Amino acid sequence: MFDIGFTELLLVGIVALVVLGPDRLPGAVRTAGLWIGRIKRSFSAIKAEVEREIGADEIRRQLHNEQILELEREMNAIKQSLNAPHTSITEPSPAAAPAAKPTAATDSTRQDKSPQP
Repeated sequence: MFDIGFTELLLVGIVALVVLGPDRLPGAVRTAGLWIGRIKRSFSAIKAEVEREIGADEIRRQLHNEQILELEREMNAIKQSLNAPHTSITEPSPAAAPAAKPTAATDSTRQDKSPQP
C-alpha cells in the first residue's frame, strides 16, 4: 500500500525510542495499535455499508425495470385489444359491398326500359 520496507520501519522505531524513551514507548505503541485497529474497523464498516447500498440500489433498479416492462406489456395488450374491434368497425364488410352494386345496375336498367318519346 505505502511500500514501506523493513529499513524504514526500523528507522521509525529508533526515532520513537529516542524521542519517547524506553518507559513510554510500549504504551505509545499499544495506543497506536488500538487507534489503527479502530480505523481499520471503521473503514471496513463503511465499506460494507457502501456495498450494501450499492446492492440495494441495483435491486431497486432491477425491480423498477421489471415494473416498467410489465406496464409496457399491459399497454401493448390494451392497444391490441382496442385496435382489433376498431378496425372491424371502420372497414366495410364484404357482404355489404356487393349489395350496393346490383342496386346501381337495376337503376341503370330502369333508365333503359323507360319509354322513349
